[in-house]
Amino acid sequence: MSKTAWIEQEIASLKEQGLFTHIRTIESPMGAWLQVDGKRVLNFCANNYLGLANHPKLVEAAKAAIEKYGIGPGAVRTIAGTMSLHVELEKRLAEFKGVEAAITFQSGFNANLATIPALVGRGDVIFSDRLNHASIIDGCRLSRAKIVAYEHCNPDDLRKKIAEETEYNRRLIVTDGVFSMDGDIAPLPELYEVAAEHDILLMVDDAHGEGVLGKGGRGIVDHFDLHGKVDIEVGTMSKAFGVVGGVVAGKQIIVDWLRQRGRPFLFSSAMTVPDTAACLAAVDLLEESTELVDRLWKNAEFFKGEMKKLGFDTGHTETPIVPIMLGEAPLAQEFSRRLFEEGVFAMAIGYPTVPKGLARIRVMNTAAHSQDDLEFGLWAFEKVGKELGVIS
Repeated sequence: MSKTAWIEQEIASLKEQGLFTHIRTIESPMGAWLQVDGKRVLNFCANNYLGLANHPKLVEAAKAAIEKYGIGPGAVRTIAGTMSLHVELEKRLAEFKGVEAAITFQSGFNANLATIPALVGRGDVIFSDRLNHASIIDGCRLSRAKIVAYEHCNPDDLRKKIAEETEYNRRLIVTDGVFSMDGDIAPLPELYEVAAEHDILLMVDDAHGEGVLGKGGRGIVDHFDLHGKVDIEVGTMSKAFGVVGGVVAGKQIIVDWLRQRGRPFLFSSAMTVPDTAACLAAVDLLEESTELVDRLWKNAEFFKGEMKKLGFDTGHTETPIVPIMLGEAPLAQEFSRRLFEEGVFAMAIGYPTVPKGLARIRVMNTAAHSQDDLEFGLWAFEKVGKELGVIS
């Protein structure tokens, strides 16, 4: 047997179960409509909530920064120095979020990998929502702290789990703000009460809340008016901000510590010049007007309401994320293929991203979609849903 025979067997098994992921190729700028594998299709896949990924102001900001600063930062910031653009972005993000300080990373994933192991380690305990994102899970594993999963969005179970853990040095509660597969929102006020009762650090990953929740997209902490009460907010600039990069915002002392011990900050080059400049332009847009955020929510409420009228199961979503629950992975993949034939790009999501038996099509509403776009998407879902017997 060859060294890679086991991989061949595993891939064959994935294909048999309908779990093998086929990645399509995008041949146009990101927007409401895309050219994908040579076909023009309506885009329901991207996390481009506010339509900023190809916004003219972000494009111009990136071009201007390249002319002035070039492309890359050259090395890690602690060795080669930090560019003024990075300093400005961190200052602006802290002001936008209403916190003492912020630090940027190469991605939201890296932000979690940097933060969790810097705050807890061997002999410590992490209380983590059972449905937290993979980046949180990996950050917890890297920390080598004991990981205790509490039931999804269940503060009472969290209290129970805390009471059961009597041996520890430090403790951390960590949760997603918006859960990306189901679209539900963490009960952050109740989690804060638990954290305050037990004097435990509270961390929220607001990747899908940035630019979506709160006044003008300021996030889940603003949404619940918990300013100054949540110790660590993690975010990303790859979704609503339309670019790439991660951010940790919160207390000055924690940001100072991450500059000393956050390994992705210490051992990997910073965001590129055009990315950083584009993120700054995104902050400008969000501070100037709530128009894009308002349009996003208007589109989301319309689409969710119409999908329910058609008879689709949209789960427990409270946000512009709309899961179309289908059950088995082969059905979800066939549904996705048929949608693509009708001109809608909406990918199937199955195990291990979601539990077995809970496969779905996840629709991402954005401010870039027009009413006509949404109605076209609804028509396609109704047509395919009836053909496959999902709705009557």
